[in-house]
Amino acid sequence: MTTDGGRALPRRPVPLGPGGLEAHGGTRPGPAEVTEVAHQTAAILVGTGRAAHDPEVTSRLVGLVDDLGLSTVADLWSARPARSLPGALWRLYALREWVRRSPEEASRQYAAGIRFTDVAHAVAGIAEPPRPEELQRVADQILAGVFEGDLAVALERAAAFCAVISAGRAELAHDRDALDPGGAHDLTTSAAAMLTTGEDLRASARLWRSDDLD
Repeated sequence: MTTDGGRALPRRPVPLGPGGLEAHGGTRPGPAEVTEVAHQTAAILVGTGRAAHDPEVTSRLVGLVDDLGLSTVADLWSARPARSLPGALWRLYALREWVRRSPEEASRQYAAGIRFTDVAHAVAGIAEPPRPEELQRVADQILAGVFEGDLAVALERAAAFCAVISAGRAELAHDRDALDPGGAHDLTTSAAAMLTTGEDLRASARLWRSDDLD
């Protein structure tokens, strides 16, 4: 079975529920099997969405965390390398969940970063002013692009979004430094982490284009 881009889809993953444990003699799958499951499920999810050409399927896949919970998705994909398909998907879902849960905070940080990141802001495609509902809409739109558009473009838009948020956090940390050094330090640390996330997503986009994102 292949995706619409001709990429081979692996077989169904080893189940991790009670039946799966019984099949393994009551023991949990080893690290190699857990890794295989992470990459298989990521490939199947993307392949299914891109082959369906169905807005309802796309909507359900975008809302995957709403159904399964972020911790379940984290258990499945968060330990995989950032520059892999499951690692990239984990970052996209985690980013959407942050915007969904903290839209006011995301809006404030994004607004603070715009003037430092003109190009990234344009790539992210967020209308001004960047209201909370606009950020939520675009976060959904970016993730939907994984399943119904150019996946590399979706990753690049997410990377640009991260760049603006990173700049915004750094700017807010600067403003806060004199009154709240501890809070400013936390913002600076999270700004660096968000910048790294953006760089990993941009690298993943390049890997997808070269057919090397597994």
